[in-house]
Amino acid sequence: MPGEVSIDHEFISPQNNKFVLHDSKGFEPGEKDNLKIVRDFINYRRAKPDLKDQLHAVWLCFEIPRANGRLLETGVEQFLTSKREGELGDIPIVAVFTKYDTLLDRVERTLDKSSIKGLSQAAIQDIIKKNAEDKLQEVCVAPLEKFAKSAVPHVTVSTNGNHEGTLARLIQTTEELVRNHVGTDASVMTSVAQRVDPRLKIRASIEVGKRKYWKALASSVPFKNRSMWDCLHVLHTDIVNVWNFQDPHGYLCSPEFRTLMTNMVNELDVGPPTDPNKTLSFGLTIVGTIATIVSALSGPAAPIVVPIAASVVIASWVYELYEQTRPALQRFMKYIIDLTLVLQTLVLVAGNQELSRKAIKLAAKSYHESPMNGEVHNRIQEYDRQLTLRQRANRDSLDQIIELLQPYNTSAEEMSDLRGKLPVVDLSSDEPWDS
Repeated sequence: MPGEVSIDHEFISPQNNKFVLHDSKGFEPGEKDNLKIVRDFINYRRAKPDLKDQLHAVWLCFEIPRANGRLLETGVEQFLTSKREGELGDIPIVAVFTKYDTLLDRVERTLDKSSIKGLSQAAIQDIIKKNAEDKLQEVCVAPLEKFAKSAVPHVTVSTNGNHEGTLARLIQTTEELVRNHVGTDASVMTSVAQRVDPRLKIRASIEVGKRKYWKALASSVPFKNRSMWDCLHVLHTDIVNVWNFQDPHGYLCSPEFRTLMTNMVNELDVGPPTDPNKTLSFGLTIVGTIATIVSALSGPAAPIVVPIAASVVIASWVYELYEQTRPALQRFMKYIIDLTLVLQTLVLVAGNQELSRKAIKLAAKSYHESPMNGEVHNRIQEYDRQLTLRQRANRDSLDQIIELLQPYNTSAEEMSDLRGKLPVVDLSSDEPWDS
């Protein structure tokens, strides 16, 4: 409530402890002390030695004003002046124009009905959005830029209705600013904390992987005296942590899910050899999983069956020490890519819901049976077939993982569109792994 908040209080959602919010009282007229409080807080946090205690970005929020409303109060102008004059350092600031849905509603109510007579609903929506953008430029962007004297990044958002894409743009803008002004470590944590944009998750997975594993995989030294299973165990845990699902039961790090992923990877060893003359399709995206998800949900409400029985190869991986060999490199590459794409599919299936085993099994089954899985197998085998032993020993050779992942990145906007094509299904009713 107004007047009750302290900027020092940390708001942390019970469902996502990676994101920490500090809420100021704003700059309401007559609140002369608030500007000093905010300035002091920013500078105090800026001087903290540990990244976890620093402030990474500021969202300066404005409700889109109604007719004749004023965007910038005096306190906001003074705050922007402090930023412009360098008193707040390089802390990224994003102007956030809120309640975009109400702006669209107002524009729609004031439309000249005769001007849209005979138009399709899609054409009418385009006109509404165009008029809303013009109004936004007039009442928000222009006053902000006029006063700030420099480009201030701005994003228009709404949490009501079908406006998930606006939240994705806010996260994307924030992550980019944090990466450019605070550093890669902070931008990785921004990507980990958010649960809107899968592309940022994949970017964070890549950044963590490059630092910890990928370039080291071509040399067995960092994994000396470690079994394949131990190496995959650590790798699996780190990738799952990056995706930051609401998983209070720890299903994604359970022995059953690890076994499921290992069985999927093992198919690379026993599958048919790659046809060197085959032209690979580099444009396949997660759209290919839609058919398999719909197929899995179209029949009676039967349990989802996935291969989680421990196979002979898992038993051997438990005792097999990691060495620089073609099969070992292939396994690691396939595990990294398969796990990443299964988790991306899980975003499509479960969204921000608390995870159930049923949802995880559906995501794994859908990816496993989609054309994407077979193409990933083929591309890894083709890549490995073309390398000489000397190239495999090159520490940079495994950057190919990035190239293998790129065609399958799915944006938040695409994810929202894809989710709209899925039938409604209750994933909260759980089921055993082995059903």
